[in-house]
Amino acid sequence: MTQTTTKGIRFAESNDHARIWEHTQALAQDADALIVGNVNVQRFDASGTWTKPAGALLVDVMVVGGGGGGGGVPDTSSSQASAAAGGGGGGYARRILAAASVGSTVSVTIGAGGAGGTASGATANAGSNGGSTSFGSHAVAGGGNGGSPGLQSGSTQATGGGSPGIGTTGDLLLRGHDGGNGVVISAAPAMTGTGGAGGVLGSMRRGPAVTASAASGTAGYAPGGGGGGAVSGTGTGTAQPGGAGADGVVVVVTYTA
Repeated sequence: MTQTTTKGIRFAESNDHARIWEHTQALAQDADALIVGNVNVQRFDASGTWTKPAGALLVDVMVVGGGGGGGGVPDTSSSQASAAAGGGGGGYARRILAAASVGSTVSVTIGAGGAGGTASGATANAGSNGGSTSFGSHAVAGGGNGGSPGLQSGSTQATGGGSPGIGTTGDLLLRGHDGGNGVVISAAPAMTGTGGAGGVLGSMRRGPAVTASAASGTAGYAPGGGGGGAVSGTGTGTAQPGGAGADGVVVVVTYTA
């Protein structure tokens, strides 16, 4: 007679000596089906569909939301300066799943990075928010918020960096990094807003040098980094847009037999 463990591994009863070789073979085959033999890694930089590999045992999913865009700055006169804030980084979520609990295909949505804030003349706008990234309903991470626009300042002023996205569904949920503030001191730009890093996979992106008479914000680092804030210095600086946030990402690691 053959018995099975709770994991489905077959083994012989103690008195079934005649068929011991058969049971030994079955035991080896069952164990082989449960031991990880290969690792399949798929990275999604654009939305699509994940297909479960044959023989999948475990599925490890990591997702990062899109980064927020940096703020733009308006025109400045000889007695003014403007420094915009950076966008927040996208959130992070991780989920480890038994492959049997995951469908044969899963929809993957990549959150787009937020556009940098537009600017024209005396008007400047905040950066747009980044989009959410998801692996079906199993793992979801929100996008970072856009950075505040710079102001036409003849004194000391600070603009607020975009708040980060947050992982909302998964086993491990983390925030991205805050966008940096834009700072003007005594009508001179002292600090441009740094774009926040996305989750644990990204890195921060600093804004343009404060010595620039006028410069647009720098684009965020992938995955999920916020865009940098723009700057307009004294001496009739011109309006400049903020840097775009980086798109999010999904990485799926499947352990197969």
